[in-house]
Amino acid sequence: MNKQGVRSRIEEVGIIPSIRVSTSEDALFAAEAVARGGIPIIEVTLTVPEAIKVISHVVKNAPEVTVGAGGVLDADTARRCLDAGATFLTSDGFDPDTVKFAIQQDVVVIPGTLTPTDVIAAWKLGPDFVKIVPCGHIGGDSYIRDLKAMFPKVPMIAAGGVNQRTAFNFILAGAVALGIGGELIPRESIRRRQPDRIAELARRFLNSVSSARRQ
Repeated sequence: MNKQGVRSRIEEVGIIPSIRVSTSEDALFAAEAVARGGIPIIEVTLTVPEAIKVISHVVKNAPEVTVGAGGVLDADTARRCLDAGATFLTSDGFDPDTVKFAIQQDVVVIPGTLTPTDVIAAWKLGPDFVKIVPCGHIGGDSYIRDLKAMFPKVPMIAAGGVNQRTAFNFILAGAVALGIGGELIPRESIRRRQPDRIAELARRFLNSVSSARRQ
């Protein structure tokens, strides 16, 4: 899938599941479970042991799923993620070199920001989206609404503290998509191999996004 296809899928689905697991088998299980629930996207965070191998494994074994790398801190790591098959890059902070590299490689990049100054600095480089993280702990949906008032043309992804209670309001406040981790892919569900539970959570979050967009 090319850059435009990846960007469109993120915009359409409105959710980026963030996977933090301990093995490639767990990652594949999580990817299949969220896809069953209607979310054909995952972000493998680089805090996962052997994350690059996990990305490669999921790309090869779940071709219907759009796979990204999360927590990318530098351009060298970004290159390794792309070589493994990742089709988008995200971070929890703003590293200009990583954003520039991704743009040169013509792949979707989502730098992490928090303050208005961060948003301005990141958006000037031309990323596809800007992630506001951890927005759930510093004002929640009200903070997204305030940032959107300041920067109405910047597509923002709300992450950090998004759950079933807050998802609707984050979209209503102007977030184009949500980054969701343990609230969507609980560690207990991974450990106990409960794909139906994860799929149901995926459906609930998708319903929240759809409902908010209809408002």
